[in-house]
Amino acid sequence: MNIIFILIGISLTVALTFLGAFLWAVRSGQYDDDYTPSVRVLFEDESPTGPTP
Repeated sequence: MNIIFILIGISLTVALTFLGAFLWAVRSGQYDDDYTPSVRVLFEDESPTGPTP
């Protein structure tokens, strides 16, 4: 029964570590996309599929 409490503690520690790393990455700008908006103007918009009136 003690091993269950140890495993729960370890899993919570790992989960909180990954959550902290994710929050750090978001706050430090790792997921900011600066490249896509600048090249979006180079590509044509896809025309809607369907009959033209």
